[in-house]
Amino acid sequence: MSKIAMIGAGSWATALAQVLAQKDYSAVLWARRQELADLINDGENSRYLPGIPLHAKVTADTDLERVLQGAEAVVFGVPSHCFRDLLKKALPFLQPGAQIINVAKGLEESTLLRLSQVFAQEAGEAALDRYTVLSGPSHAEEVGRNIPTAVVAASRNLTTAEYVQDLFMSTNFRIYTNPDVTGVELSGALKNIIALGTGIADGLEYGDNTKAAMMTRGLAEITRLGFSMGAELLTFAGLAGVGDLIVTCTSMHSRNRRCGIEIGRGKTLEEAVESVKMVVEGVRTTRVAWQLAKQQGVEMPITEQIYRVLFENCSPRTAVMHLMGRGKKLEMEEIVSEKISCTMDQGREEKQ
Repeated sequence: MSKIAMIGAGSWATALAQVLAQKDYSAVLWARRQELADLINDGENSRYLPGIPLHAKVTADTDLERVLQGAEAVVFGVPSHCFRDLLKKALPFLQPGAQIINVAKGLEESTLLRLSQVFAQEAGEAALDRYTVLSGPSHAEEVGRNIPTAVVAASRNLTTAEYVQDLFMSTNFRIYTNPDVTGVELSGALKNIIALGTGIADGLEYGDNTKAAMMTRGLAEITRLGFSMGAELLTFAGLAGVGDLIVTCTSMHSRNRRCGIEIGRGKTLEEAVESVKMVVEGVRTTRVAWQLAKQQGVEMPITEQIYRVLFENCSPRTAVMHLMGRGKKLEMEEIVSEKISCTMDQGREEKQ
């Protein structure tokens, strides 16, 4: 029986521990608080994943060194703003060659870095060969109940991605591999912004038309930014891209959508986040994406308006008016023209 360490004891880490335990792995969760560890060891994470009896091989501990001891793989299931600090604390206790699997969907606010870049800074560039990001349309509440789910394991090293694929894959949890770490990480982070936006639209009592427009044009601007940062266009049409966008923008399991609904109903950002009672990754990601868009020279009108609502006291209805009143556009112009431009530049380089 192999041991897998889970850094974090929230809903997603607990659901993944359940998947592993059902495959006869020993899944040990690291919890910050003893009371949470006690709940898990008593057979249910009633704080973050209530109503799901946990497998006997799912246990929890508050001692980080003890959790990591002998673990062949380490799953980081903590909010993005905690990732660097916990990685630093974990590195001295990792087994040589231990596989690192990150399941957080966010960006580092202070540096604008993707989490694989944060990992490379702390663990070294070579260590990226054993780093995988696991992402896709996957609510913990459903995975924990063995509802069929498909996600993506992305790593620059195919063997590493295939290890994660074999580790988690079961009859109810299907894993695809993808070499585009940049695209998968950006998809997972940026869709939370659009989920905030669709939630706000729902809170304003707009209809399905509005939500469809928000999701479709949101995907367009996510793709523009991702492509400008080196991601593959097709990644955004896959599970990590449009798949995760759909599930996050339409489900009440989505904390980002729930937060947006409360903002649309008139609550302040602080009141809305408090009502969700869990980390709302999209709030920090909106600030990061707004800065990245300026840095990359990429137009992201939905992100800009959500930024104004969250941080500049713009009313949601005013933000919608700004979006609807923009100048005329050709739908495919921005992405397609950029793709053509890059292809032409590549052709020139090859001729030289």
